[in-house]
Amino acid sequence: MGIDFDEAVDALDRAYGGITAVTERLARHDLLAFTRCDGWVVADVLFHLLCDAQRALVTLATPSPGPPDRDYVTYWSGFEAEAGDPTPATWWVRRSASAFRDGTGAVTLWRETAPAAVRAARLADPGGCVATQGHILAVPDFLTTLVTEAVIHHLDLTVNLSGMPAPDPVAVALTWRTLDGLLGATRPSGWLGEEYLLKATGRVALSPGDVGGLGSLVRRFPLLS
Repeated sequence: MGIDFDEAVDALDRAYGGITAVTERLARHDLLAFTRCDGWVVADVLFHLLCDAQRALVTLATPSPGPPDRDYVTYWSGFEAEAGDPTPATWWVRRSASAFRDGTGAVTLWRETAPAAVRAARLADPGGCVATQGHILAVPDFLTTLVTEAVIHHLDLTVNLSGMPAPDPVAVALTWRTLDGLLGATRPSGWLGEEYLLKATGRVALSPGDVGGLGSLVRRFPLLS
C-alpha cells in the first residue's frame, strides 16, 4: 500500500515537532551527553538532523518527472548497500557540529529550518516526484524517509537525558510501516512502543526468545542502522 501524502506531511510535522520539543528542554551541558550513535553526542545528532531538514528544502525544490527508482522502503536498503564505511561521514558530522561555540547554534538553526521544511512539504505536489541522493522518490515516500530518520534519532538523542518527550505516536506508526517493509512481515506482536524501533535498528540486542520467534527473518536484522 502506498503512502498517503497528507499522512506523510502530518507525520513529518509531528516528528520534527518532537525534536524541537526536545531542544526546548536542553541545557548547554545536555548537548554534550552521549547518544546511541557511536561517537556522537547530542549536538552531533542534532546537527545530522539539521542536515536532513536542509536537504529536505533542497529536495522539495528539485522536482523530477519520474518515475521513482526507490520507495520509502527500498530507499533504505539501497542506501545501506551503497553506504560503504560510515566512519568518514561520522567524523564529518562531529567536526562540523564542533564549529558551533557550544552547540546552541545547531539548536537555533534546527528551530528555523525544521518548520520551513514542513511548510515546504505541505506545498509539494502530492503526486509528484523529487530527486535526492542520486535517486528519484515519490513525494510521500520521500517525506516518510525523513520521518523515519527523525523518529529513530529522537530516541538516540534522549537515551541519557531525563524528562524528555517521546516521539509522537503518529510518526512512530509511520516508521513502523518502513520497518515492516524492510522486514517483509509485520512486527512481532510482543514488540510494543519503542522496542521495535530499537531492536530493528540494532540499538537493542535481540534476546534468545526474539531470535527463536523470528526464525529465518532474524538474518535481516538490523533492518537499518
